[in-house]
Amino acid sequence: MRLQISHTTRYLFDNPVSYGLQQLRKTPKSGHGQSVLSWQTQVIGGDKQVQFEDHHRNQVDTISFEKDCTELTVICRGEVRLQDTTGIVGRHIGPAPLWLYETATALTRPGTGVRRLLRGLGDLPDIERLHALSQAILDAVPYDLASEDAHGSAEEVLARGTGVCQDHTHVFLACARELGFPARYVSGYLMLDDRVEQDAMHAWAEAHVEGLGWVGFDVSNGISPDTRYVRVATGLDYAQAAPVIGTTLGGGGETLSVAIEVAQQ
Repeated sequence: MRLQISHTTRYLFDNPVSYGLQQLRKTPKSGHGQSVLSWQTQVIGGDKQVQFEDHHRNQVDTISFEKDCTELTVICRGEVRLQDTTGIVGRHIGPAPLWLYETATALTRPGTGVRRLLRGLGDLPDIERLHALSQAILDAVPYDLASEDAHGSAEEVLARGTGVCQDHTHVFLACARELGFPARYVSGYLMLDDRVEQDAMHAWAEAHVEGLGWVGFDVSNGISPDTRYVRVATGLDYAQAAPVIGTTLGGGGETLSVAIEVAQQ
């Protein structure tokens, strides 16, 4: 399957920005079952500075704001070819060592909620246990779009009892690592069945299973990723795989709009 993707992010500021710098992680990765056929990033109101690959093998574009700009637009578009691998990404490739993905972060640190959830899993083979974990998380934290602005740590999400894909992923990472699996956050694009236009990227998890390598789990949809999923960035949690991080000086009264289109070519 070939997917055509367009991702536009637009910032409007009430006052001019005197200085701004951002890191973008919006470029898909070529790898097992996924080939990036074309991709380009256009910046209006700023300049592309440095492009590099980080220790998670994410492509990072650094952009600066034009002095005294009041509007910045970033347009990313391209085409990706996908093959169905039943969610299996395959062997680990550095430079980050595999053990790094067993590390708890502030967003994925396990506590009483995680341990209570794990007690109900039982003794199952690795892959079955991880699929059971995914379902247990969705049962404990039903998907609720109203929770979109209430992100928190895995323990906070379990206590709240509702969440979205980012929350589900953080809970899965906390639980999988507590079980002894290396696990990582994945940010990417998902072709939806009922519409082309979207207002946010998607998130899911990957766990490293002996004999299989990295395997994907989309808790929110209760499946492993298929040919509708495009992997973009990975990390220990959202903070390391976020589409945009950065800082600005000046430019009060910021308004952000995001428009994403994912369609079969």
